[in-house]
Amino acid sequence: MSDSHAPAKLWSGRFNEPTDAFVEAFTASVEFDQRLYRYDIQGSIAHATMLAGQGILSDAERDAIVQGLEQIRKRIESGDFTWSVALEDVHMNIESALTEAIGNAGKKLHTGRSRNDQVATDIRLWLRDEIEAIRSAILRLQSALLEKAELEAETVLPGFTHLQTAQPVTFGHHLMAWFEMLERDRERLADCNSRVNVMPLGAAALAGTTYPIDRHRTAQLLGFSRPAENSLDAVSDRDFAIEFSASASILMMHLSRFSEELIIWSSAQFGFIELSDSFCTGSSIMPQKKNPDVPELIRGKTGRIFGHLIGLLTLMKSQPLAYNKDNQEDKEPLFDTVDNLKGSLKVFADMVPAINCRKEAMRQAAQQGFATATDLADYLVGKGTPFRDAHEVVGKAVAFGIAEGRDLSEMSLQELQTFSQEINADVFETLTLEGSLAARDHIGGTAPNQVRAAIARARERLEPA
Repeated sequence: MSDSHAPAKLWSGRFNEPTDAFVEAFTASVEFDQRLYRYDIQGSIAHATMLAGQGILSDAERDAIVQGLEQIRKRIESGDFTWSVALEDVHMNIESALTEAIGNAGKKLHTGRSRNDQVATDIRLWLRDEIEAIRSAILRLQSALLEKAELEAETVLPGFTHLQTAQPVTFGHHLMAWFEMLERDRERLADCNSRVNVMPLGAAALAGTTYPIDRHRTAQLLGFSRPAENSLDAVSDRDFAIEFSASASILMMHLSRFSEELIIWSSAQFGFIELSDSFCTGSSIMPQKKNPDVPELIRGKTGRIFGHLIGLLTLMKSQPLAYNKDNQEDKEPLFDTVDNLKGSLKVFADMVPAINCRKEAMRQAAQQGFATATDLADYLVGKGTPFRDAHEVVGKAVAFGIAEGRDLSEMSLQELQTFSQEINADVFETLTLEGSLAARDHIGGTAPNQVRAAIARARERLEPA
């Protein structure tokens, strides 16, 4: 049975029977969309201001509405506001409280708009702010990476392909690869925000309104770049939410890749780094364990964010124009994506400075797996050997090294010369880890001076224009 004391629906004129109690609770969204209250009030104040400017409301009505909405905002923020499931959503709760506080002027606020364009506007206002907060969080993580990369610009690390030793790099160079991935994320979100920042308000339910509204004025008051061009599209579009979720998924994929490397590197089998105790936990049964729970959890949350993207795509895939109740299901995935993304970025930015490099373990690993084999081939090319022939020569030298259990740098000159007479004593400069690193002395290369130059350029990119 429905609660006979529940507040009257603001749309109940056409209905003869009350809403079933279970249906009322099942269809309500106020338990999660109340977080939009600040943006709902912001949009309503702009709408009322525009209506008064167009002569649709009197100045006195506008002032009463604005003052009433500001009081409601204060009540919500102080915890002195009761949310009602019977009033369905954040919009109706606020409008009902406004009408109760100021009377008939509150009933006029909804003139020229619908909940369809109202909620679409609220979500865009909220997401616009959240994207900027996320971009700031990315910037904080990037700054932490730059600081760490500068400290580790000369720290030798084996570079991998197929998770097998490939060529020597530096840990600083590796960290700068992470930086570049995040820079694309930051740019991608800025581009996404240009499409979020379009105003649906004024589209009303789906067809616009007969009132002489000024949508450009409302857009200006709310800081939107422009009003949406088509009323049908304005109320039903959730592309912006899907695009944001796609950008968020790519960002989380990057954080998951970072996490995977931290997990591997902190294992006893690699031992390249040690994570601070602040970001690890122990085992309930094995006292020796130090588990990298933070990167593992971020890796796990990535699947959750991917799921939200697929959920939103599925939500929209069969909807006819214009608005449908299905779209109530867009908010929880968006809210959860934002919350987990911000949390993951924060903990990563806190964790990076506390990474302790085990430089000797990194160096020893780089000396294994014939990491300077390509350098030897390049050396032979420099002596006039065609690259394919050089590749063959070095391949045979590596096979000999595997059989003997020795790296190329551990072979004698006489042994190396059995594979090519072009090899001379200066080859050992090439076969050292430092020589290999220094040889990649071009933009994007892993030479320590190039790493420092990349850090300097990156800092310039992060500075506000």
